[in-house]
Amino acid sequence: MPRIVGVDIPANKRVVIALTYIHGVGPTSSKKICSALDFPDQLRAKDLTDSDVQNIVAELDKSYVVEGALRRQVAQNIQRLREIGSYRGLRHRRGLPVRGQSTQSNARTRKGPKRTVAGKKSVKGGK
Repeated sequence: MPRIVGVDIPANKRVVIALTYIHGVGPTSSKKICSALDFPDQLRAKDLTDSDVQNIVAELDKSYVVEGALRRQVAQNIQRLREIGSYRGLRHRRGLPVRGQSTQSNARTRKGPKRTVAGKKSVKGGK
């Protein structure tokens, strides 16, 4: 398994697919990197030479924010939204959907499992 930017990418996959295992590199970015480095479409990750790996790392450093730096940047952005008290920050703080999704019947992924709220106890029999 070749190791790029601290991530083990799968050896048997094509380089275009294998690069998407790096956080911050999607299919479009991966295709741009491969075309910039003139890799053939069918090149497998196990066939990369050390110089190819160094070229990929150099291209990632030059043009993209990936892995730990990207995770830090996202966390800082969310923290800033929380601190300034924006609507999006409040939604993050409360653990609710941030992008306007409906919460009345959905949003279980964001809200977590159902919690039963104690209701009014009914008195049976009267008087």
